[in-house]
Amino acid sequence: MCDSFSTGGCREGFVNYILLRVNKIKISAVSYTNSKPFLYGIEHTDIINKIDLSLDIPADCARKLIDNEVDIGLIPVAATLNMPDWHIVSDYCIGATGAVNSVFIFSNSPIQQIETLQLDPQSRSSNNLALVLLKNYWRLKPQLIIDAVDYSTSADSKTAFVQIGDRTFGKKDKYSFVYDLAEEWQKFTGLPFAFAAWIANKPIPPEFITEFNASLKYGLDNRASLFAQLPPRNDFDLQDYLMNKIDFALTEEKKQALFMFLEYIKAL
Repeated sequence: MCDSFSTGGCREGFVNYILLRVNKIKISAVSYTNSKPFLYGIEHTDIINKIDLSLDIPADCARKLIDNEVDIGLIPVAATLNMPDWHIVSDYCIGATGAVNSVFIFSNSPIQQIETLQLDPQSRSSNNLALVLLKNYWRLKPQLIIDAVDYSTSADSKTAFVQIGDRTFGKKDKYSFVYDLAEEWQKFTGLPFAFAAWIANKPIPPEFITEFNASLKYGLDNRASLFAQLPPRNDFDLQDYLMNKIDFALTEEKKQALFMFLEYIKAL
């Protein structure tokens, strides 16, 4: 924080702050089911008239925020390591206390026997979470594949893959060994986990943050109305997922886990 606007950086920050007060704030949000309550709240409150909203996969949310194409993003927390300046701007996140049921390593062999791990091209935090657990919890060092032609198929019995989001729905019964990464993190650390948080790349007017939080809360409080709009699935319990598996509050424990996770990533 600056005491004056004598430096270029501070002056630029002041200009950005003023512009945000008079222009629409640009927001990128994840387009997965786990963000639907947030989107419901945004779309059903007046905040929608004060923002430019785009829906993206997690990696693109992060890229847009890093490249200053948006002001706020619901981004994978690992992406903050690529940002010189970042601010948590909400009391809510995409998190879990225990199993999250949508972030997995799928394998045909026990984790101790895998030799190759194919990473999810749509993920940052989850890929890094898998690497942190492999190194520090399972004490394993498989070969990592980041550009598999079809990363979500196992080439052999000792090849596993990371997958996140809606693409995992209904898959748990198709693999002999399934590792829920939020659950494994809790076993390792005793803490919950925050996969994604609402992050800004510049200071945001406090009155906007207050209204934004109220919109997100509105969506969470009206999940029953949201369920009526979601197409039903026979292979996945959406209500259990959004009411119980995803833990949306960004608690102090989740913040502790977030910063611990960032330190583990730095040490990879």
